[in-house]
Amino acid sequence: MHKTMDNAEAQQCLQSLMRVWFDFERRLNRVPIIQRLENGEFTQQDYLSLLLNLRQQVIEGSRWITRSASSFDRHYSEIRSQVINHAKDEHRDYLLLEQDFVALGGDLAAIQAGARNIGSEALHGYLMYRASRPNPVDMIGAMWMIEGLGEKMASNWADRIDELIALGGEKTCFLRYHGHNDASHLETFCHMLDSVCRESTTHRAIVKTAQVVARLYCMQLDEIDG
Repeated sequence: MHKTMDNAEAQQCLQSLMRVWFDFERRLNRVPIIQRLENGEFTQQDYLSLLLNLRQQVIEGSRWITRSASSFDRHYSEIRSQVINHAKDEHRDYLLLEQDFVALGGDLAAIQAGARNIGSEALHGYLMYRASRPNPVDMIGAMWMIEGLGEKMASNWADRIDELIALGGEKTCFLRYHGHNDASHLETFCHMLDSVCRESTTHRAIVKTAQVVARLYCMQLDEIDG
């Protein structure tokens, strides 16, 4: 990804985002439900709870991405188009998640009626607030973190869940979809970063938003056991 960058500020921003990512990984590994997954103590009920809680964030994803797109003016028309395309890719992901939940024995009505937990409320509120500001280029940091989670961890989580619960891959479709597709999304964000990150103030804004999203995402997962 570093080779796609044409300017030094974007290179430095990408390096900063990678540092945020490594800190995010460390924090994730301290979240109880992720610890149980890594330690081999993850149960079918844990997986149902994970899907139930993730669904509320996933279903709101296309809303804040679309809000971001609508907040860019004509000077950012290319960025706006790319963000709109990303929202289009994401807006029905929750259906795969619901499919896995039902296949696992969960009740469709229950997951559809589920409320956002405290962490999900905080994450959604923050993302909608930032997305509503004029020309919210810092949202690249938010999308980087969430898509990075899919690209770097979703497939591993799916493999581990299949191993522990003997699901055979048929009930981890949501995670596997993201593990397969999010790498191309990250490449798109690299190009976006290269086009907008020309000064240190933009660099700092993108990184700060990524840091906040990382903390709130961990909070969302922490609340599963809260």
